[in-house]
Amino acid sequence: MGAQLRVYKRRIKSVTATKKITKAMEMIAASRIVKAQRQVAASTPYASELTRAVTAVATGSTTRHALTTEAENPVRAAVLLVTSDRGLAGGYSSNAIKAAEVLTERLRAEGKDVVTYIVGRKGVAYYGFRERPVAESWTGFTDSPTYADAKRIAGPLIEAVQLDTAEGGVDELHIVFTEFASMMTQTPVDNRLLPLSLEKAPVEQEAAETATPGRLMPLFDFEPSAEGVLDALLPRYVESRIYNALLQAAASEHAARRRAMKSATDNAEELIKSLSRLANAARQAEITQEISEIVGGASALADATAGSDN
Repeated sequence: MGAQLRVYKRRIKSVTATKKITKAMEMIAASRIVKAQRQVAASTPYASELTRAVTAVATGSTTRHALTTEAENPVRAAVLLVTSDRGLAGGYSSNAIKAAEVLTERLRAEGKDVVTYIVGRKGVAYYGFRERPVAESWTGFTDSPTYADAKRIAGPLIEAVQLDTAEGGVDELHIVFTEFASMMTQTPVDNRLLPLSLEKAPVEQEAAETATPGRLMPLFDFEPSAEGVLDALLPRYVESRIYNALLQAAASEHAARRRAMKSATDNAEELIKSLSRLANAARQAEITQEISEIVGGASALADATAGSDN
């Protein structure tokens, strides 16, 4: 019984140490979520307004720009997958990878070759283990991305879109990341960044409604040209959208890690309670056995004494 009690005590000590680690990680993740949420809230309006500006320029002119023009027969698409550098975040990275797998299968079903770009060590390890080709990867900043990281990622992607497919370029650019909705809800999504889906800008729609029938009214004057404006705006558009996606992914990662660590801490507490009950039962059984041995010994001694007196 003594050996069994020592085993329970050793396990309780081990689980208690693990509980301290998971609790500390939960608190760290909770503190980082606040900063990540603020960054997401600060970057989202800029990305949205920049998208509207690019859309307005593209729809307000007759220029056919390489980054806004749909290919007649698209044959190759780039997919940027955003995962995490570290684990212990539940199904955060695996869910994003599954969403990328679904997108890849859909693009291939449409007859397009898929070129994969990856952010985060988890995605790199997943594709590396399966010996799948990766065009380029970036690691080391997923929990705290900066605009410089987004710019570094956007560079080769924009270059691939601008190249002809015969030279290794792509016709489309998609991004898969985890969208942060709330502390409890984070959803993997896939968005097409390029070519930009052009929608009629509000200012254009308003002018079209108030314009005199039969009269063409130019909505914008571009200096030096519409193509020059697009050349300047579209890289910023891609960078801002990637930056916003990285921030949302970082907030989602912290939220997922906090939830996973809280679950681990709660499980550790339940395991400690269970082991404590088993240890108490073992201790009681040991005490009962010792008492039984003492009583039995005393009874045997009393019988021996009575026999000698007779």
